[in-house]
Amino acid sequence: MLKGFKDFILRGNVVDLAVAVVIGAAFTAIVTAFTSSIIQPLLNAITPPDVPALGIQLQADKPSTLINFSEVIAAAINFLLVAAIVYFVFVLPIQTIKNRRRRGEEPGPAEPTDVELLAEIRDLLKAQANSSSNGRHQA
Repeated sequence: MLKGFKDFILRGNVVDLAVAVVIGAAFTAIVTAFTSSIIQPLLNAITPPDVPALGIQLQADKPSTLINFSEVIAAAINFLLVAAIVYFVFVLPIQTIKNRRRRGEEPGPAEPTDVELLAEIRDLLKAQANSSSNGRHQA
């Protein structure tokens, strides 16, 4: 039971996905602040003073009809920055370690010995026997 869980957790794609989600969420706030505070104002500076953003105002008297290209461009830059950070800081180093292990340059995690496995089985059986005998006395 524990070996199956360990194998599931240590699968490359599960670890990569977990790292990407956690780190992506952590960096998203930083990158979003960067794009909304620096990139988007730079994009908006390109427009004439009477236009609120880099975009098209469909009706002059309705601000809600602005098609805002600067927000879309900032969101795309935001996504690319988060993806690059996750890839170069986490995914690439993990892939490098996996490739070294496949080539035999770096040892992988140590497998338990037969004695360790037998001791673990013994302890589990002992714990099961104790819990079932305690249950009989209490009933």
